[in-house]
Amino acid sequence: MSESQLMAYRLMIIPGGNYITIGNSLTPDTTTNIHHAVQGGLNYLGICAGGILAGNATCNSLNLTSGVRFGFYAEVNRGIHKAAVAIAGVGTPALEHYWEDGPQFTGWGAVVGNYPDGTPAIVEGTSGKGWVILCGVHPEAPENWRRGMTFTTPASVANAYAGTLIDAALHGTSLPHY
Repeated sequence: MSESQLMAYRLMIIPGGNYITIGNSLTPDTTTNIHHAVQGGLNYLGICAGGILAGNATCNSLNLTSGVRFGFYAEVNRGIHKAAVAIAGVGTPALEHYWEDGPQFTGWGAVVGNYPDGTPAIVEGTSGKGWVILCGVHPEAPENWRRGMTFTTPASVANAYAGTLIDAALHGTSLPHY
């Protein structure tokens, strides 16, 4: 899609997956068009891989973060690749979300939610005229993704939070942040 075609929409959501595969499957013209559309006012929600791609990733990425590159949440370094992870928000009880090799967002945006080690799990901010929300966990994860793990937060509550993120990204609304 061209930049002008993308600008006909209010929100782009890039989901999780393998960020390298996703990024390298996009042509440089496509990432340029997305970048310019967000700069021009298209809002963006990046979940997991979509959050990494919003940064200055090692693959073909969107660089909506003025050159900031994101690493993985520290559990990856301990050999953990899937887990129930409690995300602490401002003035709210922590909610456990499904996490799978997700990023942390140190160095960009206002922090909406933190991982247990204090690194940013959810951030928000502007990129040009676009409103950007990046999330390193999967609040949208259905119950069947949670097999073999114990959660204190029901999937329905996490899914409702996914709706909150989508609504905030769609309308360019700031969430409570640190």
